[in-house]
Amino acid sequence: MKILSGFGVGLLIWSPAFLYGQTSQSPNILLIQVDQLRFDCTGFGGSKIVKTPNLDQLAQQGMCFENNFTPIPTCCPARQTLLSGKWPEIHHGLWNYDITLPVEPFDAPTFTEALQKTGYVLGYVGKWHVHETKTPLDFGFNDYFSDETYSKQRKSENLPGTQALSRSIWFGGVDPAPLEKSHTHWMAGKVIGLINKYKQSGKPWHIRLDPVEPHLPCFPNQAYLDRYSADSIKPWINFNERFNNKPYIQHQQIYNWSLENTKWNEWALYLQRYFAMISQVDNAIGLVLDALEKSGEAANTLVIFTTDHGDAAGSHGMMDKHYVMYQEEVHIPLIMKWPGHITPNSRCRAFTLGGLDLSATISDICNLGFETQGQSLLPLLRGKVPGDWRRFAFSNYNGQQFGLFVQRMIFDGRYKYIWNMTDTDEFYDLQNDPGELINKIGDVALAEPLAELRAALFYDLVKRGDPVSKQAATKRQLLEGKKLLSNE
Repeated sequence: MKILSGFGVGLLIWSPAFLYGQTSQSPNILLIQVDQLRFDCTGFGGSKIVKTPNLDQLAQQGMCFENNFTPIPTCCPARQTLLSGKWPEIHHGLWNYDITLPVEPFDAPTFTEALQKTGYVLGYVGKWHVHETKTPLDFGFNDYFSDETYSKQRKSENLPGTQALSRSIWFGGVDPAPLEKSHTHWMAGKVIGLINKYKQSGKPWHIRLDPVEPHLPCFPNQAYLDRYSADSIKPWINFNERFNNKPYIQHQQIYNWSLENTKWNEWALYLQRYFAMISQVDNAIGLVLDALEKSGEAANTLVIFTTDHGDAAGSHGMMDKHYVMYQEEVHIPLIMKWPGHITPNSRCRAFTLGGLDLSATISDICNLGFETQGQSLLPLLRGKVPGDWRRFAFSNYNGQQFGLFVQRMIFDGRYKYIWNMTDTDEFYDLQNDPGELINKIGDVALAEPLAELRAALFYDLVKRGDPVSKQAATKRQLLEGKKLLSNE
């Protein structure tokens, strides 16, 4: 295995000559973005339980990015960031438009519009969640198969409805429809159809496959549910969270979701369905990748697999995401395969920022000249970490259905600092506390690394034009240390 690292450990550089040549033909781009998938809930991400054979094979055929972080762990702004290549605070999509608080409609330029202008044909299948009224057809795509299309087809065929557990709708249940009629496999069929259709057009193509799965609630096919036993799923190392010296909203979230009396045996039922749905999505993706090979298009296709954000899934006793910057929510999968341009079975440890960098990368590869705030991954794909590559991972949050809450995260591979503008800050030493249970914000022995991360965060906020950097109080808190170190 080839390892490419940007921090902390030795750097092994691989640089086959062919990696530096320009492709003679614009590559097809198959971008698969699932919803709410944790990095550690995949085989290639180290899980000993969750089975993802097709994604594991994809990682072996390409490059797996081990330190990829979402710019924001929320559906709409993360998806808008991917299309626009801009931080949410710049494209103004601060939170989900369909949950309680109003937000400005997304209206930023997108790389897909630029891609269409160069002669690409574009197709979109699955979850959109970018604009309340506009569809992918308004952003450069030629074909669109929506989740609503599937729902109508399912109803017209009189397929049975999903069956929920009695505990809570959010804990999921089972889908009694035949696997080939499930949402995951319906989408796979639509993508396969587009691959064959676009091949006949003779034009380069970009296809998006966006399953809503494994976002809660999960309703897997019974065959996949049977692959996992709830009794064999052990508690996360940070399940028994006490929220000592942590922001109020984190503990309140337990009550917001009515989870205060939920025992592990119930969480295990949730995870049984979450794991089963991940495996079912993996199978559907495998069908698409097999069809791509059979079509003869694979040799000139850049395949990207990622997600918008992660899922607490019982970690810290929490559900979903929001108001936290724990690894379970912000550390996300990214795999890229490009025959002849990426060394197979390679791992990159440099920090990457999800949709921001993907937008920049596609623009770079396709010579779009599309302006983004990300960094093109092309040098990493070619086997080098540039000397000016980012030294930190970042992520943002602004609020959701339970109220506004400004957060900015910076992570150096060991220490993670979360600036909570209106509450207690968080500071974790992941080397000694991988579960992020102990908030070390008041530890005088860590004053130096804390000050370094605060300063680095401030200057990055200024560089990217984050509006919060313009507040005088921001500078006082981050550069002058005028922030209470405890809420006790």
